[in-house]
Amino acid sequence: MPDSMQSVAVGDEFAAMFAETDLVGPTASTSRSAGHGPFSRIFLRGAMILDGTGAPPWGPADLLIVDGRISSLGKSGKYPPPSDFDPVASTKDVEIDCSGKYLTPGFVDCHVHIAAPFHAKNGAMPKADYVYKLWLAHGVTTVRETGCFNGLGWTLDQKARAASGQIDAPSIHAYAAFPATIDYVNSIHTPADARIWLKAVKDRGADGVKFFGAPPAIMNAALETCAEIGLRSCCHHAQLAVGRMNALRTARWGLTSTEHSYGIPETLFEQQTVYDYQADHTHSDEYLRFAASGRTFMQAAKPGSERWRAVLAAFLEAGHTFVPTFSVYDGNRDLMRTRRADWHERFTDPTLWDYFQPQRGGHATYWYRWSTTNEIDWRETFRLWMQFVNAYKNMGGRIGVGSDSGFGFQTYGFGFIRELELLQEAGFNPLEVLRAATVSGAELLGIEDDVGTIEIGKRGDLVIHELNPLSDFKTLYGTGAMRLNDDTASVEWQRSIKNVIKGGIIYDAAQLLSDIEDMVAEAKAAR
Repeated sequence: MPDSMQSVAVGDEFAAMFAETDLVGPTASTSRSAGHGPFSRIFLRGAMILDGTGAPPWGPADLLIVDGRISSLGKSGKYPPPSDFDPVASTKDVEIDCSGKYLTPGFVDCHVHIAAPFHAKNGAMPKADYVYKLWLAHGVTTVRETGCFNGLGWTLDQKARAASGQIDAPSIHAYAAFPATIDYVNSIHTPADARIWLKAVKDRGADGVKFFGAPPAIMNAALETCAEIGLRSCCHHAQLAVGRMNALRTARWGLTSTEHSYGIPETLFEQQTVYDYQADHTHSDEYLRFAASGRTFMQAAKPGSERWRAVLAAFLEAGHTFVPTFSVYDGNRDLMRTRRADWHERFTDPTLWDYFQPQRGGHATYWYRWSTTNEIDWRETFRLWMQFVNAYKNMGGRIGVGSDSGFGFQTYGFGFIRELELLQEAGFNPLEVLRAATVSGAELLGIEDDVGTIEIGKRGDLVIHELNPLSDFKTLYGTGAMRLNDDTASVEWQRSIKNVIKGGIIYDAAQLLSDIEDMVAEAKAAR
């Protein structure tokens, strides 16, 4: 590692880069301010079960959680609570009547950023508590922090606090950013450097690594080392690196998951080997970067072609996972709709809203030239990309749900639910969407023995729904879904998520949303 990086803790290189530009990370969460408990025993009576495996709803059923884990589950009345269970006299026992309600596993968001210094504009950004509560209010109980841009040490502190119930937050899996990117931090220059860095980051407690690309010899050595020492990996195949390593090449080297769509069209090229950029293209211009990204699939083999089928089969043979993050690109095909989403006024922090606006130099703030032509390109890209993802799912490939919110006018939590809608648009039926949002994400993170389905022995991280979530994912939004009440001839907003249970703590979704509204109102008033 170069001498200039010796004083930076391994895994904190990106945070150090932001510190040099006077951008600071979000205010860390240090205490709880919501939820009831933790309770030693939670008895849920009379619920309909959507277990996350792809099975249809069944029930009514009773479920007992003891010390945070599911102890019993069966048809109502078959397994009553223990004889000493007393929710009236004991402060550690609680019973919830779930008659007419639905239970799902807690959701897994496979691609998140707990805010980050690059969200700052004029030195301000949302607090971590704001981000966590938005996730919990939308049923997200586990997240994969892809990059730890606030620093690995910062993220591991928040992970520990979340695990012990000190803060209101999902379980956090920390994936440190691999510092071998030309346009950000580039402090690894040899395969030996890569191996040393990876072993050090593993020793610090990282769960995995996020790559953006690297010279092939370094990338290959890094992925081999990840397999040897038990680090999972994901990659945003940056355009500056994808000419030498597309997503299939890295999948064959052992990469766990491909994020977004970058690197996928390049595996499908038939008449060329690299994307045919326009002569005036420069990667440093965010508008040109995302305009070009909306045309890569158009230069690739068509859906159903021999090349297309062969590439899908090769990814499946490699055991690869895709995390599309459709939602963060949703504005590319209809910017006006995304900017005016129902939740922005009440739930989008003003500092985050500032960041979303067109600005030079900001990551993914490329709206200063966005046009009808760009939107048409991206609609076609979505059509082709969605067919690829749906076909991979149909072949037995794994798809994880990732939101990547905090960019592109996507607010935390809301962006996750939008991703569920977009997977359904891609061709997933609602049960397949739910499976992607639960057990598929757990498998990707390597925690399927612990979470992801409703089964005895697993953690009791659950979501209690007032409505059947399979009927309309819009009801999962914090704003709810707009409906007409014929009796009163007035509009009402139906919201599904009632409670979220995580680590024996019971959260009221409405109270979490109220807390968030207060934070946003306070931030606006401070201006």
